[in-house]
Order: sequence, then structure tokens, then C-alpha cells
Amino acid sequence: MKPVIGITMGDAAGVGPEVIVKALASGETFELCRSFVIGDAGILERAVRITGADVTVRRIGSPGEALFERNAIDCLDLGLLPADLPFGKLSAQAGDAAFRFIAKAVELALAGEIDAICTAPLNKEALRMGGHHYPGHTEILADLTGTEDYSMMLATPNLRVIHLTTHVGLIEAISRINPERTYKVIKLAHETLEKAGYPQPSIAVCGINPHAGENGLFGNGEEEEKLVPGIERARAEGVNVTGPYPADTLFYRAARGDFQMVVACYHDQGHAPVKVLGIEAGVNITVGLKGGVIRTSVDHGTAFDIAGKNIADERSMTAAIRFAADLAPKRKG
Repeated sequence: MKPVIGITMGDAAGVGPEVIVKALASGETFELCRSFVIGDAGILERAVRITGADVTVRRIGSPGEALFERNAIDCLDLGLLPADLPFGKLSAQAGDAAFRFIAKAVELALAGEIDAICTAPLNKEALRMGGHHYPGHTEILADLTGTEDYSMMLATPNLRVIHLTTHVGLIEAISRINPERTYKVIKLAHETLEKAGYPQPSIAVCGINPHAGENGLFGNGEEEEKLVPGIERARAEGVNVTGPYPADTLFYRAARGDFQMVVACYHDQGHAPVKVLGIEAGVNITVGLKGGVIRTSVDHGTAFDIAGKNIADERSMTAAIRFAADLAPKRKG
């Protein structure tokens, strides 16, 4: 049977509700999965009116009540927000609700009631205003599942990138990289690709410094100290991993098909190439969560400046749902 995907609404003051409605109304993912929204039905109904989508919103109290019909959107309605929540404005109420949508999704995933989570964007400042001090979705999911060893993976049709560090400053990011972290992220990348059907996937690791240090010419030997031991340990266990390579050419090589995954050392090193290749088709995937929780997300923010104007692009949401269906375990019977 098709996997069940729980889609969290994100920050309702942003474009999340609109891109969810547009993606589900298109019917493109209907044959791939059974999905429902975890959020606020009144907000979704407003998004339907704004977009003019030919769908209805059905309130449900549990996943078991969902009918998964083509022209209807089932919504597990938590009733946390007013239907006239202002667009494009920071709100503690919306930030708190976004967190609670995720918490409910994790609860359902750990209970086996859904097979994967797909998230619309939240606003980090609103999240903090709502009393939840996390850098982003990835850290929330890790905390709620009790996961220590996890990573962020970005995917487009031609490039996959996994990160050693993400939401920290550059100096702190470099200090956090060590051989153990390098080894664990390489293994996560390898296991994720194997589960997705890639036998002996090819993985490449970015250098930290320009030209990957160029034999000590740049930096203070960070590649040899922090990366190489982890690469060699993984390779000794049979993982097809090489590097470190200069980042300025590695992403080009990966995008043309030389490697199936790139390990980036810090946030912008990995994010920038993916978004240049096409933010509208990018997907954010959290890898390594305990309990086998699968989570995908759009690769864009809340876009407060265009929220409520019916101009938000739903292609990243459609791709995120598609990836969630692909990575989720398939139900039987």
C-alpha cells in the first residue's frame, strides 16, 4: 500500500499553507502516497480561497479518519490559530503552533501511524518568540526523537549534499569537525543511499580550506587532522568514499554524475551549490533520526514578503512529498 505522509503546515503566516494546497491540488503526488496535513484547517481553507484550488478541506481528529481522496485535503486540525492570522508578520502564536505541528508529527511517526514527515517552512525568529529555542527543523526533530548523530541532506535531481555542520557560525563549524563526526556522516550518507537503492554509492568529501588545503599551503592542516582519518576509517569498512577535494570543482563533478553524494563541511559550502542549481526543486532531508523517522522539507523559507499573494512556487513542496514517499517504508496489506 502507498505510504502515509504527514505534512506539517510550518509557520502559517508564511507561504507554507499556499504551497501545500497547490502541491496537493495538482494531484501529482496522489499516486505515490496517502497524505494529510497536520496544522490548522481554517488556515488551509483560507489558502484554498487564495489559490483558487479546486479542493475541499476535511477536518479529521486522527490519521485513521483520513479518506485520502483526490479532490480533498484531510487536515488533522490542532486548532491553534485564528483563521485571520496576519500574513508576513512575526508571531509568537504562529511560532509556537509551528513547533506543535512538528511535535505531533513526530508522535505519530514514532507510533507508526505515519511513514514519513514532510515539513513546510518555519520562521526561526517566530519559533523563538513562541518559546522554542532551536536553530531549525533538523535540531527540533533530533531533540524530539532523542537523536545525537544526525545530519542535514539536501537533494536536487542532479545533486545530493550531506553536511558535517549546519546552523553554527563558520569558526564554530570548523571547531566542531573531527574524525569521528566525519566518519559518522559518511556512514549516514552510505546507509541512506543504499536504502534508497544505490549499491556501493560513490561519496566525495569537500575540503575545509581553499583547494582542500593544497598540501598545507592553505590553512593549518585541517583536512589531514579532521577529515582524512574519518575518510580512511569508512573506506576500510568498504564504503566507496574519496577526498577531500577542492569544493570549487567538486560540486560541478557531482552534478555531472561523478559522485552520488557530496559531504560538505559547513552550511553555506553545501547550501549554495544546491540553491544555484534550482531552489524550486530542492529538498531538505534529515538523515539518521532514531525510530526510523523519515523527514523531508522544502528547501526555502517562509517568504513573508509574498505570503497570501498566490505567487509562491509549490515545486519544492511537490518534490519534498515525492522524496518522502520514495524514502518511506512501503506498507503491506
